[in-house]
Amino acid sequence: MTMSLFLIHLGGAAMLLLWAVRMVRTGVERSYGAGLKRVLQQAGQRRLSGVVVGGALAVMLQSSTAVSLLASGFASNGLIAVATGLAVLLGADIGSALVVQILSYKLDWLVPFLIICGAWVFFKGATRTVRQIGRILIGIALILVSLQMMGEATQPLRDSEFLRVVVGYLQRDNLTAFLLGAMFAWIVHSSIAAILLVMTLASQGVVPLEVGIALMLGCNLGAGLIAIGLTRNSEPRAKRIPLGNLLFRALGAIAALWALSVFSPPLDRLGAEPARQIVNLHLIFNCALALICLPFVGPVGRLLTRLLPAGPRDGAAPHTIAERVSALDRGVLPNPGLALASATRELLRISEIVELMLRPVMDLYQSGDKDQIRQVRALDDEVDRAESEIKLYLAELNRAKLGAAEARRSMDLTGFAINLELIGDIISRNLLKLADVKRDSDLVFSREGWRELTDLHQRVLANMQLALNVLVSGDRESARQLVEEKDHMRELEKQTHRKHLERLQNGSVKSIETSNLHLETVRALKEINSLFATVGYGILTESGELLGSRLASAAVAGATPDPAA
Repeated sequence: MTMSLFLIHLGGAAMLLLWAVRMVRTGVERSYGAGLKRVLQQAGQRRLSGVVVGGALAVMLQSSTAVSLLASGFASNGLIAVATGLAVLLGADIGSALVVQILSYKLDWLVPFLIICGAWVFFKGATRTVRQIGRILIGIALILVSLQMMGEATQPLRDSEFLRVVVGYLQRDNLTAFLLGAMFAWIVHSSIAAILLVMTLASQGVVPLEVGIALMLGCNLGAGLIAIGLTRNSEPRAKRIPLGNLLFRALGAIAALWALSVFSPPLDRLGAEPARQIVNLHLIFNCALALICLPFVGPVGRLLTRLLPAGPRDGAAPHTIAERVSALDRGVLPNPGLALASATRELLRISEIVELMLRPVMDLYQSGDKDQIRQVRALDDEVDRAESEIKLYLAELNRAKLGAAEARRSMDLTGFAINLELIGDIISRNLLKLADVKRDSDLVFSREGWRELTDLHQRVLANMQLALNVLVSGDRESARQLVEEKDHMRELEKQTHRKHLERLQNGSVKSIETSNLHLETVRALKEINSLFATVGYGILTESGELLGSRLASAAVAGATPDPAA
């Protein structure tokens, strides 16, 4: 095999692995995102439970980096202490190592079963949650396929003279191998994928044990760098937890590299083959790191708080998008196609501002932070101003001679702009007002009631992203799914109302005290979701799939969802 052909095969296998890991993670986030966030938040100030929660989340999300970003978001809103967040990430590192352990076994025989079951569940699933389970199964199957491809691609390397020279150098310079592992993990943005590749190279005899261990420890360091890079533009409070985790990982990895070089422990007890020894040592390293560092999360948390104090700009992040220059270009008004594209870009900018208002609502219910509520409420003024400008822009465009399709598109964009302004008003005047009432009255939702509200909130956020995709793509199947979600939301509203009344009948004190707050929040979220759903009306009406106020039967659509979407 030529070097170019080898690189193509190995690169294809690595990209398939990264895509499959992401496929599993997004499937879990879309199905259980609200529940995962709720579990993380309930870790509270308990560090041991934080370790357990972090490990479980990393296994489900196939990524310790995803857990790091969740913890950083909670820390940014003051909902989780830095020490607890560090404990969560120590657990997430163990969870990530457990994922590598599971995937290191020969599970090729599972691939056809996972693909058959996953595809059947995805195509036949009646709800988005069920379909995402199918997506997860297919993703796991593709991970196993990619590992098999890696093994086949790297097998010829054992006879490579060039690689033998490189490996010989790395055997004499563990530090270089360590840094290469860190760099590779950071480049691919997945420690799991990086360590699985190291394991594959070791199993094929391409790299000896000592080089594989150095690369593995470097991958652990690189995993900490990933979260640092992803939070580099965040406020100081969001940077503390990833920085603390990087500190633990760096000191632990360097200490382990030194200890293994000096003391040369009998690693043959960890397994019969180098690949198994590397994977087992990876798990031992992360477990030992958690045991050693857990007592120090408090002092390190206080140190990071002093090093990264909450400054006056901590709450300024929501305004960065609002301050961007408008995308409306009056110079292209004579060209309707370009003008409509310009208007679409501006609508996406407004949508980002609306998302900045909607996304932290449940966190603000919890924290009641007056400054953050005021900052989010101030964004509504920018939404109002931008909505007025885009209406005038499209009105000016409509004075020109437009084709039928262009006129419909212009009307659809105008309608969505109006709906975004209404959504901003609902958030500002209803939801944020309710957050103020909850704080001032010192009210606490029941556990069941809070779970229902956070689930509805996450569903609305997911549907918002779907609506924006439909706005840009005009995809008929996505538009259908969006309108179907309106019916699902109506059913969820009925369910939460019924459950809320049952709690009132059972005399739940928290439910009685927060009854009006609960029902008004549900009503506001349902209304917001309905306004997003209107994006799909024009597409479905034109194709004959929207009959009055009801969707046409599925047979009319004649389309199936895309499992990779």
